[in-house]
Amino acid sequence: MNRTEDTPPAWDERTQLTTFLDYARDTVRAKCEGVSAEHARTALLPGSPLMTLSGVVSHLRWVEYHWFQVTFLGEDDQGPWTEEDPDREMRIAVDVPLPRLLDEYAEQSARYRELVAEHSLDERARRTVRDGLHVDLRWILLHLTEETARHNGHLDILRELLDGTTGD
Repeated sequence: MNRTEDTPPAWDERTQLTTFLDYARDTVRAKCEGVSAEHARTALLPGSPLMTLSGVVSHLRWVEYHWFQVTFLGEDDQGPWTEEDPDREMRIAVDVPLPRLLDEYAEQSARYRELVAEHSLDERARRTVRDGLHVDLRWILLHLTEETARHNGHLDILRELLDGTTGD
């Protein structure tokens, strides 16, 4: 796998923000490399039955969708979740092959890279967040980097518990 380095090729703000998000995204892929189909669907934490490698990848894909398309662009929410099943993106992921989930995540990330390149970091989201604020694109990039990095920790733990694989 060709993985993005965490050192940006330029030192402007946009390049730094997008480089770190791409690095976190690539880490998701690296954590899932070589995992079996069975292990991808295995939940190991009794208190978190939805916490599978497949579930986390699906969650990250849909989180980016929600922040970029629903919150930032103001589009209608077409995500898989419902009021009755707010974590449905994690539940349905076990029925989708992990390579397909990773490919969809990568394809979507490429589209969002283009979206970010076409908008000012100061541009405000069309929809508000929970506290009624219209966050800017910069905040969304920072938030997604934090969210992806946090879930990379989950992937790291799951992978080690599944088959002993550790690493960056």
